[in-house]
Amino acid sequence: MAPGTHVVATAGHVDHGKSTLVRALTGMEPDRLAEERRRGLTIELGYAWTTLPSGERVAFVDVPGHERFLGTMLAGVGPVPAVMFVVAADEGWMPQSEEHLVALRTLGVRHGLLAVTRADLADPAPALEDARDRLAEAGLGDAEALPVSGRTGEGLDGLRAALDRLVAALPAPDPRAPVRLWIDRAFSVRGSGTVVTGTLPAGRVEVGDELELDGEPVRVRALESLKEHVESVTGVARVALNLRGRIAPQRGHALVTPGAWTATSLADVRVTMAEGARGPLPARLTAHIGSASVPCEVRPLGAEAEGAAARLRLARPLPLHLGDALLLRDPGRGQGEPRVLARATVLDVRPPELRRRGAARERAKALADASADAASLLRTHLLLRDGELAAMGCPPGGRPVVAGWHADPDHWSDLSTRLPEVVRRYAADHPLEPGMPVEAARHELGLPDRRLVTALVRPPLTVADGRITTTGRVVAGTAGLPAPVAGAVRALLDDLAKAPFQAPEAGRLAALGLGPRELAAAVRAGALLRVAEGVVLAPGADARAAALLARLPQPFTVSQARSALGTSRRVAVPLLEHLDREGLTERVDEVHRRST
Repeated sequence: MAPGTHVVATAGHVDHGKSTLVRALTGMEPDRLAEERRRGLTIELGYAWTTLPSGERVAFVDVPGHERFLGTMLAGVGPVPAVMFVVAADEGWMPQSEEHLVALRTLGVRHGLLAVTRADLADPAPALEDARDRLAEAGLGDAEALPVSGRTGEGLDGLRAALDRLVAALPAPDPRAPVRLWIDRAFSVRGSGTVVTGTLPAGRVEVGDELELDGEPVRVRALESLKEHVESVTGVARVALNLRGRIAPQRGHALVTPGAWTATSLADVRVTMAEGARGPLPARLTAHIGSASVPCEVRPLGAEAEGAAARLRLARPLPLHLGDALLLRDPGRGQGEPRVLARATVLDVRPPELRRRGAARERAKALADASADAASLLRTHLLLRDGELAAMGCPPGGRPVVAGWHADPDHWSDLSTRLPEVVRRYAADHPLEPGMPVEAARHELGLPDRRLVTALVRPPLTVADGRITTTGRVVAGTAGLPAPVAGAVRALLDDLAKAPFQAPEAGRLAALGLGPRELAAAVRAGALLRVAEGVVLAPGADARAAALLARLPQPFTVSQARSALGTSRRVAVPLLEHLDREGLTERVDEVHRRST
């Protein structure tokens, strides 16, 4: 496993010495492009690392400070837990200082330190005091502030000690967390193939792991952290992964644990306007998360206000969890206008359709009190499985109602109330059926799984043979038939008890009210045995007949069987054919049969 590593991004106005400071701290050149070194201007993300006095290692993601490269800056800062904010002593607070700070505040970065550079060129005290106050207003009030000079080395030892204190105070990431590694570089290496780099914020990646990239499986062939080959690494860490897969990765893609994230292009969010920005939001913006930069459409769901709900339609799916923060930016704004406009906190990654008039307003009300937890999700989606909740970022806290299904308590209570009424209506509409099929109840209640139906059954309801019946309707020996039919069958069974093989004539059946539909219901319920059209006997009569016929001299004729059973040829012939089909008797020739 890779040694413990921490990752810190730089931030600040162009030409305030961010790269110079990283170079002085690490002895490495963060500017990778020849054009960057020639112009002295950071254009792309740079990477360097060093070992701190405590032995902890810190990697820097050096970002560009020019206003034209704000998108690149956000790609570097997005996945990183802490920032080293740089302000030059000889220039003080500048426009991009402000824009970077607004971006950090909007992203929710709360850990950092302030380095006032060029302390050898001007008194750093005024710039340090001004910048410290601004950082405090942005939620970085605990950030240490130090004057330094990357050119002379003044203050570097103190900065290293401050970095040690900063990384020691960072929250410990969860090594068991699902992986979401935002890619900030992708390239090919001769003989190795595709390589990507990024900041792993939490979780663990090992050689041989299978991850997903835009829904396609990829396998980790090799792994590096800070140029060292490792077999596994846990966040937070800078990593390079050699991948095997069919898809071509690029910046803004994410490698994720399969099944642990919801890839979505539609999300309901709570919008919080950035410092200095004013609504209403434009209908088209760019959403930033991690290293991703994606055009999106913004649809307000209710009244425009701080903390208002909106729906984002992203140009491509992103792997999201509830609680994720997206930064909304307008790249088309003129110079001097705020481009970082808002923070969008994800409240639902599978939002419902808005079809009816007023549906958006109702949805805004529902989201007003929503939070990033399973209970809020279930209030909207009513029923969700374990895996769905986990992929949405809300592992369930309570017990499932059945088979991994979780239900909103109010919805589950309502279903429990509705089921008896649904069963009652079905019984009224289908009086000859022994009960309501579970599948019919599932369809009537709009449930996705039959097991949810059976979990709702409570006395006096019961489930047997795939049907739901009311216990009170069951008549002994008639398997839940309606009372009039059950009474008629009971009278018929009384007749057959005296003469078990003398099947009732049509007149007797009619007198009892047992027409074709009633007989069919009794046969389905197992209350009668049909051996042929119009010929019904008591259940088990075929087994009793077979036992009696087995006592006859073998083989035997139809006439001998009729006499043994005490019945007519009308009954004996179809009964023998039924016994043949059941394998209780078999034909010897055209005249004779024998018991098996």
